[in-house]
Amino acid sequence: MEKMIFYCMLFFCSSMVLTAASPKAMKYKQLAKTIDKLKGVVKDKDVELLHTPDNPRDGCLFTAVTCFQNGTLKLQPKNSQVNTTFTKTVKILRRPILPGPGGHCESSCESYERKKPHEFLNSFSKLMQKVI
Repeated sequence: MEKMIFYCMLFFCSSMVLTAASPKAMKYKQLAKTIDKLKGVVKDKDVELLHTPDNPRDGCLFTAVTCFQNGTLKLQPKNSQVNTTFTKTVKILRRPILPGPGGHCESSCESYERKKPHEFLNSFSKLMQKVI
């Protein structure tokens, strides 16, 4: 009977380890949620259009994320009431997301199409989902 309980506990613990998400995946999911939160507090009218990487090649993933991070600096809050939320969220997105460049990338931020802030953030969120 004791052996049966031991094996059940061992099975349960090992299954929990296998189903736990990796810390990186959790970090990227949290960043995707942060981007979604930013969508609600960003001004989308009468603003500067931002270079928006769509479907970057695997070798250009680091460059694309860097473009998005630099673009977040050009975003503006919707109004003064959401300014603190906006500032905190942008600060989170400015932290390093991916390790250094994986390879040489031919494209630069300026080579991507310019879009409105909401489209920019949607593309950023899709990229983070791809990284997960």
